Amino acid sequence: MIKVLLADDHAAVRAGLRMLLDSAGDIEVIGEAADGVEAVEQARLLRPEVVVMDVRMPRKDGIAAAAELRGVADVLVLTSYGDDANVFDALRAGASGFLLKDADAETLVDAVRVVARGDGLISPAVTRNLIAEFSRARPAYAPIPVDGDGLASLTPRETEVLSLIGEGLSNAEIAAELGMAEATVKSHVTRLLAKLGLTSRVQAAIFAREQAR
Repeated sequence: MIKVLLADDHAAVRAGLRMLLDSAGDIEVIGEAADGVEAVEQARLLRPEVVVMDVRMPRKDGIAAAAELRGVADVLVLTSYGDDANVFDALRAGASGFLLKDADAETLVDAVRVVARGDGLISPAVTRNLIAEFSRARPAYAPIPVDGDGLASLTPRETEVLSLIGEGLSNAEIAAELGMAEATVKSHVTRLLAKLGLTSRVQAAIFAREQAR
């Protein structure tokens, strides 16, 4: 069972999310939080695998909460893309993925499973747009810090995979592009994240775009 914590300041939203996720069969909602402070406290106490979290919440927003939850749980941010630019900051804070708030039930359930597996790329098509918008609209932000020695230690193949991640390709798309098994691509992604000291695939994508500028 994938253990999930819900963080949203609207009780009705949490109730709806709980009903959808609990009905999936392999997902169990183990707790709820009405703001970012509660989200951090509950995550540290309950140790969920995934925190499904809104961005705009009282006391502590989802961005600050996501930053505090690094190493505690993977964060799936729910956002209304287009009128909530804070999603960019959430990804920099270490969120593992994002999802539009108008996503259907099947998409939400699949997104939780993806994040629980350690894959941060929820929707390649949307992620490509997100990364492009980030690069165009937020150039003044400090670059994502990486381990300099780790960058130098990337193999040619890992460097190639990193570049394709920056283009928004999924593991399956990278596998087809490079003519290798998807499991091999996943191994490359895991190693390059560890070498660079990054916490999510989305951070790797943003970093790759920054390097290409």
